[in-house]
Amino acid sequence: MKNEQLRHGQRGITLIEACVTLAVVATVATSAAPSLRGMFDTRRLDGTASQLGHDLQFARGTAVARNQRVRFSVHGTATGSCYVIHTGSADQCECGNADGPAVCSGDAQEIKTIRLASADRVTLQSNVSSILFDPQHGTSTPTGTLHVVGADGREVHQIVNVMGRVRACSPQGRVPGYLAC
Repeated sequence: MKNEQLRHGQRGITLIEACVTLAVVATVATSAAPSLRGMFDTRRLDGTASQLGHDLQFARGTAVARNQRVRFSVHGTATGSCYVIHTGSADQCECGNADGPAVCSGDAQEIKTIRLASADRVTLQSNVSSILFDPQHGTSTPTGTLHVVGADGREVHQIVNVMGRVRACSPQGRVPGYLAC
């Protein structure tokens, strides 16, 4: 009989083994969660800053290609922030409602609108409300610095100089992949 018990052996796991395994998995998961959130926040900040830089260059290129003045206007909204690339004067286009296109008046035309919701954990701040790109030379008036700010306070600056060129940097080099400002 004893020999027969040895051949069959024990099957399954005990309750104690299951509890210990669950405790180890829970400990690893809770220690990894903050670093995962930080990684997602960094990717979101970098992605938003990259898109902003590309859109500033797009606005400049569109002005030259259309041979028409093009504006890059920044607006704060109740649910976050947004920017509109458009023709016309600075006050002729607003972000409009949360899902639709920008609302433009007069002869102004929306070219592109990007919204940054509060839930995205990034905000857009700027020292200017609108930048005008000249079609003849691609220059910008005024110059400006746009700040993409992450939930943890880290920032990426997109700086537009008088020649209309855009460069990106991060204060004290806090965001990997960006030079220090």
